[in-house]
Amino acid sequence: MAVLQAARARELGLPERRAKSWGLNRAIFYAAAKRGFKHEPQPSAPGMGRVEGKPIRKGEKVYFLGNEMAYTTKKSNRIYFIIGGKPQTETDFTRQIEGRFGKHFGEAWKESLAIVRLYPKEVLMSQNRFFNEVYRPRRDELATKWTEL
Repeated sequence: MAVLQAARARELGLPERRAKSWGLNRAIFYAAAKRGFKHEPQPSAPGMGRVEGKPIRKGEKVYFLGNEMAYTTKKSNRIYFIIGGKPQTETDFTRQIEGRFGKHFGEAWKESLAIVRLYPKEVLMSQNRFFNEVYRPRRDELATKWTEL
């Protein structure tokens, strides 16, 4: 998930460093969603607003990649995506994602970029369409292939 999400963000114009932050952020988000969020904010809680039917915290910076939203923070004059109050940095991506591939990460990165380039911008801009049309049909195949690397 992290590599394909990072490639998606890169293809949609984010610099590679920020695209990797996005990819790791989204992988963490979807893993948490799969397990079930521990503390889901209530839309009626004080200080809360709504964006596209979802609660957001007022005063926090948000970023939209297409119709998908993530919170941001600034650290060392760089903008990163955050989840659970923790920024996902390029160092985190390197350690948590690239490290799993060892010397083969470059191959997986190039393949991910090639995959996302097969799809029109409308698919990449849609959270649901990206998940259902790009990620879901390939996740098992890519997981197996990349594990063998």
